[in-house]
Amino acid sequence: MEYKSWYYSILGLVLIIIWSLSFWKFFQKGLIFKKSKKSDTLLIGKGLIYILGLVGLSYITYSLSFPREPLSYSNNTKSVKDIFLVVDVSRSMLAQDLKPDRLEVAKAKLAEFAKMRPNDRIGIILFSEKVFTLLPLTTDTSIITKFMGDISVGRLGSGTNIGDALALAVARSQASETKKKVIILLTDGVSNVGNLSPMEAAEQAKNYGIKVYTIGLGSDHDAALPGFGGLPGFQRIPGGSIDLKTLKKISDLTGAKSFRARDKSALKQILNEIEELERTKIKIKNQRLYKELYHHYLLIGFMFFFIAELLKRFVLREAY
Repeated sequence: MEYKSWYYSILGLVLIIIWSLSFWKFFQKGLIFKKSKKSDTLLIGKGLIYILGLVGLSYITYSLSFPREPLSYSNNTKSVKDIFLVVDVSRSMLAQDLKPDRLEVAKAKLAEFAKMRPNDRIGIILFSEKVFTLLPLTTDTSIITKFMGDISVGRLGSGTNIGDALALAVARSQASETKKKVIILLTDGVSNVGNLSPMEAAEQAKNYGIKVYTIGLGSDHDAALPGFGGLPGFQRIPGGSIDLKTLKKISDLTGAKSFRARDKSALKQILNEIEELERTKIKIKNQRLYKELYHHYLLIGFMFFFIAELLKRFVLREAY
């Protein structure tokens, strides 16, 4: 048994006190009866009527606490999406046309995006020449932020393997029982290695009903790239070297959108737009079902109190 608002029962206690004082005419003559041989009998009768009314008011007071019996949890759980962040970690992501560099900007904004979706499961897949699942799907935003901060360049070889990375995200998403699945693919280059082409992987995503939002990251200007292996100096890489045509085909094929992020602000706006497009509509998880009991006690209380008032008015009328 649970009580939704027990504090309302205080009003019932106040009502009992006021009615009792009125019933016994405490502020008039006290408990004084006309002298009669039947006075004792009448006093007993009035006491019984008082008890009847008191029982009724007690039921009413109890009903004001809104007693209810827990039954079960409803099946109306929150609608969870699976979102895989597929992030390019090729060496060109260290280009400094975005400050401090492309990868750090991507990491910061993707972490902010994850924090905006605490009700969804988010995973991280990295790719360069090789592909790697950095983080399986999770709703723990603190873990997502930590793993995002640990992303670095150089561990997955050289090259840009968009096809295999997208295929891995599709495979991991397809294995989930969640109905709504989304992939956000972020890259600054052109796919040049891998077993599958980007469009072959996109076909797989389409077949499983998975949306793939694509983001091309980088400015249109030449960018400075730090020396390989930490060597001093920089090399220049051409700006605008993103396969935007293929990225758009991937998104169009899967029913999503393709974006171009030329700076930090643009990337933030893009992720905000994706967040709006894929916002979870249902926010209810394991709603508890109850059997409300207050109306039973309220009805019983009114019946007892009504009978007591009738007896007081029509039976005891001649005794006072």
